[in-house]
Amino acid sequence: MRNVLTVILAGGRGTRLEPLTRDRAKPAVPFGGLYRIIDFTLSNCINSGLRQVLVVTQFKSRSLDRHIRAGWGFLSTELGESVEVLPPQQRIDETWYKGTADAVYQNIYSIEREVADLTLVLAGDHIYKMDYGSMVQAHRQRGADVTIGCIPVPLAEVRHFGVLQAGDDDRVAGFQEKPKTADPMPGVAGHALGSMGIYVFSTRLMFELLCQDAADPGSDHDFGKNIIPKMIDAGRKVFAYRFRDENRKAVPYWRDVGTLDAYYQANMDLIAIDPVLNLYDATWPIRTFQPQSPPPKFVFSGDGPPGQARRGEAHDSIVCAGSIVSGGQVRRSVLSPGVRVNSYAVVEDSILFDHVDVGRYCRVRRAIIDKEVKLPPYTVLGYDTEFDRKRGFTITEGGIVVVSKSEPPETFQAPNALPQ
Repeated sequence: MRNVLTVILAGGRGTRLEPLTRDRAKPAVPFGGLYRIIDFTLSNCINSGLRQVLVVTQFKSRSLDRHIRAGWGFLSTELGESVEVLPPQQRIDETWYKGTADAVYQNIYSIEREVADLTLVLAGDHIYKMDYGSMVQAHRQRGADVTIGCIPVPLAEVRHFGVLQAGDDDRVAGFQEKPKTADPMPGVAGHALGSMGIYVFSTRLMFELLCQDAADPGSDHDFGKNIIPKMIDAGRKVFAYRFRDENRKAVPYWRDVGTLDAYYQANMDLIAIDPVLNLYDATWPIRTFQPQSPPPKFVFSGDGPPGQARRGEAHDSIVCAGSIVSGGQVRRSVLSPGVRVNSYAVVEDSILFDHVDVGRYCRVRRAIIDKEVKLPPYTVLGYDTEFDRKRGFTITEGGIVVVSKSEPPETFQAPNALPQ
């Protein structure tokens, strides 16, 4: 994949994922115990043979920058390979990035320096497996000006996507960014053709279009809202590329984990007996930074006061390195590295980030708990959502309790009656 530069846009605020994005960018949010969201896009690049990657950051980027330096510095710069983070430099404009196109435009000098014939633009906040090489090859074979990655989306969800109208030859005749309604795809009832936010551009043409867009004071400086529709109107060769899943499952897997409930469900998908996202496929590995931690440990096997089993066990769960389940019980949950579940505690249907400490006799159900939170003994979460809301915790539409970092101990005061 020579002469292809990859630009990953990783600067969004991720407001719908607060409080998980209160101190980190959305692509840096932990996922599946071991990973960060951006690891899936970066792994797709490496598995596709793309080794020149620029990651454009903006808001709350320290955690993301630290993760990429620690986990993605293995490429050889002597061979022209690297994953490089580009913080806002304000070389062209004194403002924050105004849109996806402006984010690329303001880094045009860094992109020019790489001297690539094609530029692949990706979003860094989706969970999926895809060979970008096949998309680049299709772009070249068609002599396209831009190729857009796309996937069928339910008509009820089109307000969250750019929607394409494409013929049998995949030539795009229309594009609407986040319309209220859309016509269904031919032959696919109930679905429209949605943009994945993946674009392959001929680099020189992209520069030309970005400069024209930057000079337009009425533009939102966004690929979906401005650049793509203008290209179609001008008769440019705009093509759709249908998503080809490398997940090797019956149903294609692509998730926008942009809300807390969607994020929670995507994590819960991983603990199924036959998970819809296969993390165990050695032919398409998902890479990440892995700290030097001891193996997970389970201690105590049934001793304890009469009627109270003190048994360290986990069922239907992911338990990462460094975790200790010490006389507690874990069911259908994701335990990130360094988590500790102490005696007589019960954790169910929950996601625990790095180094969460669950005290004795705690009851945790349907919760997301951020890094390094320490739950005092007898803490109860997820049994009474109104009580949890009064304590200041975020409650999602689906009833998931979200606990942010640095919660004061008094926040975890238990109700009078401990649920059994």
